[in-house]
Amino acid sequence: MVSLKIPLFWAVIASLLATGCASPVPDLIKKPPVDDIRVEEVQTNPHRYTGSTVRWGGSIIQVENLRTTTLIEILSRRLLDGGQPVTENDSQGRFKIILPGFAEPGNFPKDRLLTVRGKVTGVVQGNVGAYLYTYPLVESEGYYLWPEEREYRYYDRYDPFYYPWYPYRWYGYPYYWY
Repeated sequence: MVSLKIPLFWAVIASLLATGCASPVPDLIKKPPVDDIRVEEVQTNPHRYTGSTVRWGGSIIQVENLRTTTLIEILSRRLLDGGQPVTENDSQGRFKIILPGFAEPGNFPKDRLLTVRGKVTGVVQGNVGAYLYTYPLVESEGYYLWPEEREYRYYDRYDPFYYPWYPYRWYGYPYYWY
């Protein structure tokens, strides 16, 4: 019988590499369902798609707590391969997510990105302003609230002692060597 002995060092390195590449996004959200069903398709033909599994995402518009469930209204956006909504494109419509129980509205702030995977349970009528709107309903099997994107500012400052013959800015003011 042949026994393979792996040095402890290489076992630790392999385990660190395996866990270092782990993503906080659940596999349920990363993997798209077999059928790519769009919000517009469910709005026009809800009976055909009832019970279908979808993975949709977008920007949170509002959170409404009902007696036993919570409805989250989402402005639908196109998703990247990993499931993250893209904010630079036009909306693909609106839909509502059904979460069981109470969900704290403060945990779902307006304009935050959210991706959900679940089953289409039908449609519900609502208003967007004075317009009567048909919202597809998705019963959540899992969701992911994407971290807030932060904007970083880059300050344009050059080292005055590195290139003394170039014009450069020092703390935002033009400064020239002559």
